[in-house]
Amino acid sequence: MTDDTTDTPATPREALDQLLAGNRRFTGGTPRHPNQDAGRRADTAYAQHPFAVLLGCSDSRLAAEIIFDQGLGDLFVVRTAGHAVGPEVLGSIEYGTKVLGSPLVVVLGHDACGAIAATRGAVENGTIARGYVRDVIERVTPSVLAAQAAGVSENDGFIDTHVRHTVDLLLDRSRELADQVASGRTAVVGLSYRLAEGSVRPVVARGVDLPAAAARATAPAS
Repeated sequence: MTDDTTDTPATPREALDQLLAGNRRFTGGTPRHPNQDAGRRADTAYAQHPFAVLLGCSDSRLAAEIIFDQGLGDLFVVRTAGHAVGPEVLGSIEYGTKVLGSPLVVVLGHDACGAIAATRGAVENGTIARGYVRDVIERVTPSVLAAQAAGVSENDGFIDTHVRHTVDLLLDRSRELADQVASGRTAVVGLSYRLAEGSVRPVVARGVDLPAAAARATAPAS
């Protein structure tokens, strides 16, 4: 562990670049483990200024600070199974952007997502989950239905559709967040994570342009 620190990004572009750079360090086996020492712990004890809000899946393999090589106080993380969105999630994201001033919101999906698999099974077989798992499946169902209607058959297609749907849902449901994006203060970006490789792939962006290489990688085939 090192005491290496970096300047806090002030714009959506800077925040996205810092996240993607951290993921490259993670996948390349050269993490810096920034902002994880005793000094950082003391500095953040009474105030936090995270540069990104991250809405991710609760999957145990999706630890945001590790896969993006960040530290204490860098990310304001909200996690639910299948990154399902309810009022408490919207309120948490608005708190991160409006109160804490984060210039970036990231929706992080991933391959082998159990929530998407369970939802696909429920839709295809007509099964009904018990307990509150049913609520998660109901929140993911619109994404699965949209993917099916578009003729999607590959797992990556279902994941990308759900990430895009979640980004759109945040902006549709939260007037506060939509206004921040419209003003240029905040951006919302959807990423997809590959568990085996450890890498993230941009899926969609609102309020910021994707890096050129990422934009080419996510462009639909002609």
